[in-house]
Amino acid sequence: MEHLIPEVWFAGLQWPVLMVIGAAATYALIFGADWLVDGASGIAYHMGISKIIVGATIVSLGTTSPEAAVSVMAAWRGDAGLALGNAVGSIIADSGLIFGLGCMLVVLPADRFVLQRQGWVQFGSAALLAAACYILVAVSDAVIPRGFGLLLLILLGVYLYISVRWSKRHVEGEPFQMDDEQAVEKKTQAPVAKLIVKSVIGLALVLVFSDVLIKCVKELAVQWGVGEEVIASTIVAFGTSLPELVIGMTALRRGQFEILVGNVIGADILNVLFVIGGSAIAAPLPIPDLFLTLHLPVMMVILIWFRIAIFSAVRKGRFTRWHGAPLMVIYVAYLVLNYALST
Repeated sequence: MEHLIPEVWFAGLQWPVLMVIGAAATYALIFGADWLVDGASGIAYHMGISKIIVGATIVSLGTTSPEAAVSVMAAWRGDAGLALGNAVGSIIADSGLIFGLGCMLVVLPADRFVLQRQGWVQFGSAALLAAACYILVAVSDAVIPRGFGLLLLILLGVYLYISVRWSKRHVEGEPFQMDDEQAVEKKTQAPVAKLIVKSVIGLALVLVFSDVLIKCVKELAVQWGVGEEVIASTIVAFGTSLPELVIGMTALRRGQFEILVGNVIGADILNVLFVIGGSAIAAPLPIPDLFLTLHLPVMMVILIWFRIAIFSAVRKGRFTRWHGAPLMVIYVAYLVLNYALST
């Protein structure tokens, strides 16, 4: 999105102006997320598809596009650290921050059908990436080749195909819930085409104004003397996960809890198969030392705890706050270590 909204537009702007632009971008983000969540849930209602499936596929494809854009362009420029760190850092932010925060704020539903299918794909794709990286470091020149990127993209196609098949077999979980009879009538009368347009416009607003907001924050950080390495390892990684965070919190506010759960799981899968796969196709990716010593271990610790939480939650039909609290602790510790090792 750099060519659409160049960073040079923000360079040199005074901090009060940047604050006003950031506030306006935040409002537009919330408005766009409202439209996207409302449109996506309406499409699910019309098509009889579970909202958690919509979150794990349609919404996740849209919200991972910033990670894909940043990582692929970084790979083209030869910046493997940004390409890999952004994708894995986004998984850590999605599962640690967004899901952890969601668990602590509300009681999230645990859909056995999805968590025992897409949930294992989430864990398996991350484990495949971690295993491949450590094996490549041990037996070769520590570079992710284009062939492995192609394999990930093939697995992406397989995942999307089986997700459609699974959606047709999905019978478990909570039925589609509405706030009241007026809401049901509104959803029923709204044509699918209108809901699709609403979702696309909402997604566009989220992507564009999340980019505007993150560039305002980066310029403010520079003006206030925050180091460039710290900006790259914290603000950029958080910024590319901002669409998932905004949409997740909007889904909670509107009572569409399944969309948050599905979006986190789907975004984690796509960050491996889509973002890293596409980046490796763009250019072979040398594996930085920090990726092996910090990013991958933290990613796997978070996803292992996620699996433990899923095992407990599917038996009760819901996640609890104690499922989310450790994820938040791990995420905060990761930020501290990231800062310490980058300075």
